[in-house]
Amino acid sequence: MSDMFNLPPAIQELKSALNKLPNIGPRSAERIALHIVQCKKDPIDKLLHAIQEAKEKVTLCEICGGLTENQPCGLCSDPSRQKDCICLVVKPTDILSIEKSHAYRGQYHVLGGQISPMNGVGPDDLRIRELEHRIQNEKIHEIILALGSDVEGDATSFYLAQRLAAFEVKVTRIAQGLPAGSELDYADELTLGKALQGRNSMPHE
Repeated sequence: MSDMFNLPPAIQELKSALNKLPNIGPRSAERIALHIVQCKKDPIDKLLHAIQEAKEKVTLCEICGGLTENQPCGLCSDPSRQKDCICLVVKPTDILSIEKSHAYRGQYHVLGGQISPMNGVGPDDLRIRELEHRIQNEKIHEIILALGSDVEGDATSFYLAQRLAAFEVKVTRIAQGLPAGSELDYADELTLGKALQGRNSMPHE
C-alpha cells in the first residue's frame, strides 16, 4: 500500500493543497499536514487568522506594484530613496530579494510577468505603459532591468531596451553573478549585490 492510500481523505486533500505551495515537495507537504491535524486548536486558529488577515490587508502598491498594506508603499513614500532610478522586476517578491542585498536605494516597478508567446503573454499584458508614464512624470534617468537570465527574461529585456529608446533614459541590466536560467528568488544577497553593481547598458538597435 502506498503512503497516500493510508492517509485519510481529508489529510490527502490538505497534503495536496500544501504540495502546490512553492518549494514544498510531497514529503514536506505530508509532514506539515500531519502536524496540522495533530496540533492543538489554538495555534491552528491563529494560523488561519493570520492567513486571512494577510489576504485581506496586503495589496499591490498603486505606484510600484509591490506588496503593501498602505498606499503608496513604504519604499515609494520614503524620501531618502533615490528618485531618478527605477529597478524593473518581474514580481513583487523580487523587490524583497533585492532589498536584502542592501545594494540598491532607488525606486522599483513590478512588470507583472515576462513576454512569453508560448504562454500567451505579450507586451500589452505587462505593466509597461505604467512604467512609461513614470518615466515621463518622475524625471527618471535610469531603468535597471532586474529580470531573469532565461529565454523569456532575455526576450523581455531586449524588447524593453528597444521600446524605451524613445525616452531620454539610460537602460541597464544586472549582469555578473546570476547563473544562466536563474530567477532572483534563488540568488543570495551577495550575488544580487554584485549583479547590481556590475550592470551593463542595454543595446536598443
